[in-house]
Amino acid sequence: MKGCGRVRASLMLLLPSRRKDLTKEVVLITGGGRGIGRHLAKEFAKHGARKVILWGRTEKCLKETAEEITLSGTECHYFLCDVANREEVYKQAKVVREKVGDVTILVNNAAVVHGKSLMDSDDDALLKSQHINTMGQFWTTKAFLPRMLELQHGHVVCINSILSQSPIPGAIDYCTSKASSLAFMESLTLGLLDCPGVSCTTVLPFHTNTEMFQGMRVRFPQLFPPLKPEVVAQRTVDAVRTDKAFLYLPWTMHALVILKSFVPQVALEEIHKFSGTYTCMNTFKGRT
Repeated sequence: MKGCGRVRASLMLLLPSRRKDLTKEVVLITGGGRGIGRHLAKEFAKHGARKVILWGRTEKCLKETAEEITLSGTECHYFLCDVANREEVYKQAKVVREKVGDVTILVNNAAVVHGKSLMDSDDDALLKSQHINTMGQFWTTKAFLPRMLELQHGHVVCINSILSQSPIPGAIDYCTSKASSLAFMESLTLGLLDCPGVSCTTVLPFHTNTEMFQGMRVRFPQLFPPLKPEVVAQRTVDAVRTDKAFLYLPWTMHALVILKSFVPQVALEEIHKFSGTYTCMNTFKGRT
């Protein structure tokens, strides 16, 4: 009997994961008005989410995206909310619960990048990156996770970055905040192991072709092409549906993380210079 159990477990590893149904899910996406957030909203709606909620700081973008989702046949709401503002997050979370219902999938996607070296960075801009990219996750998760635990049903998603594990010059604010965000998600994921029905997914994409990182250039774009935001959204929703804890995009980013674990620092520096990541932010002109 034990042998049969082992065979069954081995087969489960080889067979495709069963994808969960999203038709009863209420999805809230921070930074949902544009970029990856907009594509995430469309992708969740495409896969049958019952309701989609958008949070962000720019009403024009939120309204346009909400209208597009509504026209596709999915109920969609938007709320102005700056996730860096703790009290505003808690206030709007209460409004969401009263007007829309319980959030069952929280997608922490909101992020900013200052795009300068430490000595060229404005102090307030550095703080803004940390408050939105890192602390915002604390406030949104604290706002919605308790109800998920009560219901024994929920999912917390973080759109992180490969820069959290392989930082580059010229984006010290972003790399630092994403490293903190990754540690937050690793700790949260482990902390929820004994909480039935509640899962986490952390997505670590390579450079994605959105206006946030406009102007960023690598030396060999044919070898390292930027990801399309719609592809990141598709893979993210699929990871949620299969309860995948950590998703690297593309899969070759696994090799980068492994290399860092044993390649000498001098060699890593030469790789950065040769690949162009050492200077890729010199042409940055993205949205902050």
